[in-house]
Amino acid sequence: MYTIIRADQTDLNVRLQMSEIFADGFTQWLGFFSKDRHTIAKAFAHMFVENQFYLAMSGDKVAAMAACTDGTDLSVRLNTKQMVKHLGLYKGILAGLFLKREFQVLFENPTGDKCSIEFVGTAPEFRGQGAASQLITHILESKSYKEYLIEEVADTNIPAMNLYEKLGFKEYKRKALPKKLAEKNGIYHLISLKYVK
Repeated sequence: MYTIIRADQTDLNVRLQMSEIFADGFTQWLGFFSKDRHTIAKAFAHMFVENQFYLAMSGDKVAAMAACTDGTDLSVRLNTKQMVKHLGLYKGILAGLFLKREFQVLFENPTGDKCSIEFVGTAPEFRGQGAASQLITHILESKSYKEYLIEEVADTNIPAMNLYEKLGFKEYKRKALPKKLAEKNGIYHLISLKYVK
């Protein structure tokens, strides 16, 4: 139904489409920096390490995306200058400081038998049509890792949790957010899941 391709292997400029999907999925987290989803998309369009991302394409449209990294390279690299350009000096610098610590983290994988599936998102017009399911299934079938990790899914993201469980992922860790933050954004736990071959 969808064509699965690595982001660096398409002739299309897919960064803006990827960043629109990212902005839509992370708006409740990034609302401090801007309430405008398009501003968020422009501010973060630069960050994707394209050889780490897989896309489910419907013609020239990115239907879904997900990064797959084994811990030897980052899936995103944030550039503070780009964020300042789109978010302003104060918020751009804050985004650079705080989000680099959050997004630019290599997970430990000393044996090389794990991967992390990150930044999974589906474009709104393709939701519920199997794009993310086909994309993650492709990653599970085409890679030879023993464990596939999906870290820190918001407990409010019921569609994502249902998808991951349907594909065979199991919860292995649950982290409670600080009460004040949880009450502000409505997310009380971040759930980590694992798929074992």
